[in-house]
Amino acid sequence: MISAITYAQEFDANLQLRPRFEYRNGYKNLISNGEEATSFISQRSRLNFNFGQDKLKTKLTLQNVRTWGDVATTTASDKNGIAIFEAWAQYDLNPEWSTRIGRQVISYDNQRILGEIDWSQQGQNHDAALISFHRKSNQLDLGFALNANAENLVAPKTPYTTNYKSMQYAWYHTKLDKVGMSLLLLNTGYEFQKTPTDLEVDYKQTFGTYLTFKEKQWDINLGVYGQTGESADKNVNAWYAGAYFGYEASKEFKVGLGHEYLSGKDQNDFSSNNKSFTPLFGTNHGFNGFMDYFYVGNHQNSVGLNDTYLKLNYTFNKWQFACIPHIFNAPNTVLNATSQKMDAYLGTELDLTAAYTVQKDIVAMAGYSQMFGSSTLERIKTVANASDTNNWVWVMVSFSPRIFTSK
Repeated sequence: MISAITYAQEFDANLQLRPRFEYRNGYKNLISNGEEATSFISQRSRLNFNFGQDKLKTKLTLQNVRTWGDVATTTASDKNGIAIFEAWAQYDLNPEWSTRIGRQVISYDNQRILGEIDWSQQGQNHDAALISFHRKSNQLDLGFALNANAENLVAPKTPYTTNYKSMQYAWYHTKLDKVGMSLLLLNTGYEFQKTPTDLEVDYKQTFGTYLTFKEKQWDINLGVYGQTGESADKNVNAWYAGAYFGYEASKEFKVGLGHEYLSGKDQNDFSSNNKSFTPLFGTNHGFNGFMDYFYVGNHQNSVGLNDTYLKLNYTFNKWQFACIPHIFNAPNTVLNATSQKMDAYLGTELDLTAAYTVQKDIVAMAGYSQMFGSSTLERIKTVANASDTNNWVWVMVSFSPRIFTSK
């Protein structure tokens, strides 16, 4: 007699093509006199493979990110080539414990500290190992990462990775009736050159909680985080607080009011301490205005930010509309050229977006944003042109068809 063991298998392949047109006229920074607006089309092309068998799950995502015209029409090679966005394997030890290792997206809660940054065509991933425990309404994740630029024979004498050197974190989430609570403890180590022959790693700790409350028409969340440790041989003492109150006035219309505070440092504070909060690996494009004036590769170790905003959302059939005005202020002292204290008001940004679902795997989106900057924002951005029009326009179509599935 011949016996064979069979395993339940699942395989899925799906594709994403996402071209996006952008017109930038003061995007991320006030446009200077003599500079002109620019426009371009970028595109993300992703191919996702998902495979599951018994207790094993794997995922492989290949992607190409390009700007239309970045190579000649007769080129024999691509500029960016094919990159691996995700490549991980997960094994379920039992119904409560699982492990995952490889290149993966690490995203939690509202993505303020750890997120995918899906708006960026390249996204964000981590080479990490993960241990996860989940029982009913409780989940505990423990993550670990160690980065290097190559298989070195000896320890380098100069910083050799622009990424963090190491990372460890613990994230716990529980749900109590209508209240959800998450706790995060994140430790990140970054290399820096202390002396010409001395390379050290400083560790910064980010810790805090994220709370949610949902009941009938109300949707409320609160996040509070602190940062301590060291960064480039300087003591870190910073914190963050954000709150949002959303109300569903009708099936079609939602309104919300929110505020964020990110600590900073007075420009007349000459202590060596770092008092500016850094959102680290968050999806920062989704916060503090879509024009990315703050914390998207900029505004680090600065005067911090107060952001008061309003969200108006309207849904009708296949249409979705949003209007989000922001009022920005500096919570810490900004000095002018003669060392006099300036007004705290930085500016007002208006974000307008629209989306239309053509069918379940085709979505068309567009947006318009404008920054009304102040003289204080000019000082922060070191650009004297806040009175001119600074705006940004984008149009994007996302195609996400499933090309094959098998069970």
